[in-house]
Amino acid sequence: MDTVLLVIHLFLAMALIGVVLLQRSEGGGLGVGSSGGMGSFMSVRGTANLLTRMTAILAGLFMVTSLALALLAGHGNKPRSLFDTTAPVTAPAAPTTPAPAAPPTNQTPATPPQQQAPSVPLSK
Repeated sequence: MDTVLLVIHLFLAMALIGVVLLQRSEGGGLGVGSSGGMGSFMSVRGTANLLTRMTAILAGLFMVTSLALALLAGHGNKPRSLFDTTAPVTAPAAPTTPAPAAPPTNQTPATPPQQQAPSVPLSK
């Protein structure tokens, strides 16, 4: 439905542009080629009336399709408030560091490490 209405809307837009360009303007425009002679299909006045009516009809149809497309685009969207939605509550992430190791089971006193002499003399 939306696609059909959009295609009709585009055809109406192109037809409206064409009809407006065919109308005689003060400077001549594209309406210069129409002859107002006795052998023409319609008189100059009749052509102007026809193009004016066609412009009005096409403009009205263009507005109707524009409103219909706008209504279809907003159809199904109900108004929402920021207060209606709540942020999802998530549990805190588990720590990624490993738990400390358990102390050894035998209770031997720890001996301090022995001081070793430096292998390089510190002063001369």
